[in-house]
Amino acid sequence: MGWLFLKVLLVGVSFSGFLYPLVDFCFNGKTRGQKPNFVIILADDIGWGDLGANWAETKDTTNLDKMASEGMRFVDFHAAASTCSPSRASLLTGRLGLRNGVTHNFAVTSVGGLPLNETTLAEVLQQAGYVTGMIGKWHLGHHGSYHPNFRGFDYYFGIPYSHDMGCTDTPGYNHPPCPACPQGDGPSRNLQRDCYTDVALPLYENLNIVEQPVNLSSLAQKYAEKATQFIQQASTSGRPFLLYVGLAHMHVPLPVTQLPAAPQGGRLYGAGLREMDGLVGQIKDKVDRTAKGNTFLWFTGDNGPWAQKCELAGSVGPFTGLWQTRQGGCPAKQTTWEGGHRVPALAYWPGRVPVNVTSTALLSVLDIFPTVVALAQASLPQGRRFDGVDVSEVLFGQSQPGHRVGPEHVMGAPGLSCSISFLLFSTWKMISRKLCL
Repeated sequence: MGWLFLKVLLVGVSFSGFLYPLVDFCFNGKTRGQKPNFVIILADDIGWGDLGANWAETKDTTNLDKMASEGMRFVDFHAAASTCSPSRASLLTGRLGLRNGVTHNFAVTSVGGLPLNETTLAEVLQQAGYVTGMIGKWHLGHHGSYHPNFRGFDYYFGIPYSHDMGCTDTPGYNHPPCPACPQGDGPSRNLQRDCYTDVALPLYENLNIVEQPVNLSSLAQKYAEKATQFIQQASTSGRPFLLYVGLAHMHVPLPVTQLPAAPQGGRLYGAGLREMDGLVGQIKDKVDRTAKGNTFLWFTGDNGPWAQKCELAGSVGPFTGLWQTRQGGCPAKQTTWEGGHRVPALAYWPGRVPVNVTSTALLSVLDIFPTVVALAQASLPQGRRFDGVDVSEVLFGQSQPGHRVGPEHVMGAPGLSCSISFLLFSTWKMISRKLCL
């Protein structure tokens, strides 16, 4: 099965205390032409088989398939956890959830987030002179000091958690509309309970809510516009930049602008895939026009598809074994099975990353942190143990194996903490009921 354990790096840096669009883009001649830019795109609940380059049955990812032909495609790349918040925390810290403290998803009612004593990739790059931006889903705490603007990102535009964790006025699939609260001065016990338990989904720009409830129909295009604006301004400034894009796709389908003739099941999911692919294509085109040759673009996913959504979920590709076909359980998100954590991954950097290469190296999202830090000529935080490694040699075609042994933990499954884990060794996987670090 050949597992590649590449820890996904996300780079972040801040603009001298200013928040975009009031960011200080002042030119520093010492940084121009020396340090690369980084664009990290993280899809939500995307299946290994959702990428056409991985799985011939998928026909909806033409931009991503083109990126694969122009860069490196990783076929044995793994998320650091098989659910949302733990995987994102590991991307930003380079550490497994048992080290960084994030072992389950954060809720709308959560008052905490990624522990404040953890150093994010954005903070490391900030100190190295980078300007940092984050677009999209955060899901690592939304109150006070847990907000992205206080975790190393100069600019933030997005929603604080999953787009199905609040009501909207433009409900999509599995998105409830916001209930109308009764008017008048009647006693509160007569009011609809949902008026106060269903929070209208907010859209933030930095610390300000700019839309509530968010219009999901236009969210993808807003993300594309804000991402391309950030790239343009950062490129013009001459400062190196990090842009982290946490897509809303493909968690559950958003209301898409171009529905298929029969918007049901797989066709609806395919329409969402095409919208996501178009968004990624817009970001890549902007990079090519403004910062090509000095920008490293990485695309991957936080975990496998949400199989409980049936036809509204993605494809695990070939990773359905006899256990699943004999009614042994789900092979996707929140499991240790291959489809739960093996995710699509692409690296694109013209002139640096080899063209049209398929890598079988065992890599993980955890590797992104140390790799980006090394490429940015920055330093890893002291006194910390990191679970990822610098995989630059793999990216540049100088080495292939990746990790020999890949420890992994499933975080966030209901009622489970440090109880279902596995080890990857060559073509073998060991699943354990108890494996804690």
